[in-house]
Amino acid sequence: MTTTTGNTRTHSAKDDRPPGHVLLRDDRGRFTLRRLRPWHRLALYAPARLDRELAAGASPETSVCLAARAMQLTSMESRRDLAASLRGILAVARRLAAGVPSRTVAIHPRRIPLFRARIRQWAEPLAKLATVLVAPGPVPVQGVAMISELLADGAGPLYQVACGDDLGAIIENVTRALTV
Repeated sequence: MTTTTGNTRTHSAKDDRPPGHVLLRDDRGRFTLRRLRPWHRLALYAPARLDRELAAGASPETSVCLAARAMQLTSMESRRDLAASLRGILAVARRLAAGVPSRTVAIHPRRIPLFRARIRQWAEPLAKLATVLVAPGPVPVQGVAMISELLADGAGPLYQVACGDDLGAIIENVTRALTV
């Protein structure tokens, strides 16, 4: 499912404000144009709940906040940021595995440690996800939200040894969601 939200103004690269309008589906299945109000925009500054809903398959057309978050997540800028985060995690895991100290780690120690062995095990599929994110054209919002959630979950399989979640299964679900 791709988002069917719309924008009535052009975004510049420096403009990180959410769009001014979104398309919503009413109770009869018709689409209506709704203006984003200031309280809708406030919800975008705490996106974890919205990302969870979108990752679980919620239709972005069912609420103004979901629609605005879907627009934000599927923007090329956001997709590039997520892909850069994935690639950064892969680079740090590779460098530390090879015994090469990372300048980034030395200068800015991570607050949450990476589970480097697991990341190296799934490096190729994670790199493919990063490539899919930056490919031109629309992408399904569910897959992008799943990646956002994976990266943000400090108790998840990228970061914690004790996490019982299967990273391979998560990557497979994300890949399936992105290729629908």
